[in-house]
Amino acid sequence: MASLSQRKLSRVVGGFKAFLKQAFAVPREQDALSLDDLALLERVADAVVKRGMAAPATVFLESVGPMNFLGSQALHFLTPILDLACKTSEIEHVAHLLERRDTVPRLIVLIEAKSDPMGFSAR
Repeated sequence: MASLSQRKLSRVVGGFKAFLKQAFAVPREQDALSLDDLALLERVADAVVKRGMAAPATVFLESVGPMNFLGSQALHFLTPILDLACKTSEIEHVAHLLERRDTVPRLIVLIEAKSDPMGFSAR
């Protein structure tokens, strides 16, 4: 009887270990950004630099970068309200971009490159 319960316990523990191993797994980004995605990021970076907000935008993006997925979900939730000010397709496009982990760092690099092209290339 003791060996039966030990086998059952080892199966339960093994299943629990397998569950925990996959519980926090983050899938890799397999597909590259499309040309539309890159064009949108370029437009955002241009607008930030044109308004002279490169440094504050970089600090803000670096600080909230890990929460980009939450921001995308908030955009999905607020789409009906934001539809009054912007096109729904643009809001959805930005929300889908924010779901990717590599979007915010790429935007930071674009802003830095556009704000100081000479200094950025020397690094």
